[in-house]
Amino acid sequence: VVTLTGANLSSATAVRFDGIAALSFTVVSATQISAVAPAHAAGSAAVTVTTVGGTSNSLTFSYVLEPSVTGLTPAQGPASGGTVVTLTGANLSGATAVRFDGIAALSFTVVSATEISAVTPAHTAGSAAVTVTTPGGTSNPENPSMYFYYAAVPSLISVTPTSGNTAGGTVVTITGTGLSGATAVNFDGIAAASFTVGSSTVLTAVTPAHAAGAAAVTVTTPGGTGNPLNYDYFDAPTLSAVTPTLGPTYAGNTVTLTGTSLTTTTDVRFDGAAASFTVLSPTEVTAVAPAGSAGPATVTVVTTAGVSNGLTYTRVAGPGI
Repeated sequence: VVTLTGANLSSATAVRFDGIAALSFTVVSATQISAVAPAHAAGSAAVTVTTVGGTSNSLTFSYVLEPSVTGLTPAQGPASGGTVVTLTGANLSGATAVRFDGIAALSFTVVSATEISAVTPAHTAGSAAVTVTTPGGTSNPENPSMYFYYAAVPSLISVTPTSGNTAGGTVVTITGTGLSGATAVNFDGIAAASFTVGSSTVLTAVTPAHAAGAAAVTVTTPGGTGNPLNYDYFDAPTLSAVTPTLGPTYAGNTVTLTGTSLTTTTDVRFDGAAASFTVLSPTEVTAVAPAGSAGPATVTVVTTAGVSNGLTYTRVAGPGI
């Protein structure tokens, strides 16, 4: 619908676009006519008004092709919006609106007839049809190449195991939601040595080296960075003494192991045989030696940070007659 303004329009009998009659027209007043443009090839058309007094001078009305969008980069981002996306296509000049599911882009810039840069508005998680409106119309919102996927912020539930060696290299399993498309897994801002996304709810990562202490584990996806979980780094255990160093071949002798980083002890072994144990402090563990043959046995402690060095405990056979 176009509005024509001029003079002496009251007795208009025709409105034409390059000689093609307007689909309809209404004389609003002696100075104004409202007309509906007919179909026409892309380009300029001379608009004239005919009255009983003759045909007017002509003015130019430009016909433009309907816009089309064939590409969107990137095609996903956070539900909070703010992602700068590049739309490519045809007939994009003169764009008056870029919308995501009918929501206006926060801003947009027409780069050329084939490219527009736009900033995504906030939107609920899921896909949104992207459309461009120009004087030529609105692009097809049903074209799958014109959908932008809004990703939810990932949410973390657990990390297993919850601790490991300061040297890194521990494989941990992280569970949560919205983990698909993860672009980073960090431990206190330090990138995981590697990670693999198993599904939208599970991924595995290899811990990087880190000083002893707690580290915040985060996962980043196109939806943003999720809530942190705690992962504890411990130094590998070391043993400095076993007391007593001698004992019987039968089970039951209690020995005290002293060393460092023994808090997370999970196992005490005598030549590979498991012993019952009690952690008394970060530097002391008591264990009940299992039965074994006479002779030296290597005692080691296993913690979530690794296996300690070995110390020697010697079993001595009892007297016989």
